[in-house]
Amino acid sequence: MSETPETATRTPADFWFDPICPWAWMTSRWMLEVEKVRPVEVRWHVMSLSVLNENRLDELPQQYVDLMEAGWGPVRVLTAAEQKHGPEVLGPLYTALGTRFHNRGLPNERATIVDALKEAGLPEDLADAAHIDAYDERLRASHEEGIGLVGQEVGTPVIAVPGPDGRQTAFFGPVVTPAPKGEAAARLWDGTLMVASTPGFFELKRTRTEDPKFD
Repeated sequence: MSETPETATRTPADFWFDPICPWAWMTSRWMLEVEKVRPVEVRWHVMSLSVLNENRLDELPQQYVDLMEAGWGPVRVLTAAEQKHGPEVLGPLYTALGTRFHNRGLPNERATIVDALKEAGLPEDLADAAHIDAYDERLRASHEEGIGLVGQEVGTPVIAVPGPDGRQTAFFGPVVTPAPKGEAAARLWDGTLMVASTPGFFELKRTRTEDPKFD
């Protein structure tokens, strides 16, 4: 009898995300599907588009600069939650935040963050971390851990899994909409790993012609 995702030894898939990114949100929902159909366990980590872009704000349009400035809040709250309550809270809090930001279109403000914290069973006062730098050292370390695997020219998400030679296979993306489900999710996972683990492979890309489709 072949192993099922429930009985097989699960492969850790480390996933770095910024909750304000809609494309990372799509990929994260796909990874939850992958967990159902492949022996994979997602381990969530915070990265930050605000950190990634902080030295190039003068090159960006004002709308994106404003997004980067506002982006510090959610990642600081996530990092504070991880530091105070353990890494296991990141997945539920990311889901609560992402559902509000993306599926429901709620603003990135304190009331939204507090509501997400309540849903995740976390203290509301963690929202205070959004406007202080007390957790920035840890945030930057987590960000560098992820982006260091793939280089500075990409964004979020970053995924890393153990490679066939024992070293990590890491990649940015995949960027996809809508998030595949069931066997389609499994096929994309298998194909992504096959491509990403090929020595010397760097890029496969085409122009995005659709916006993220949330469901």
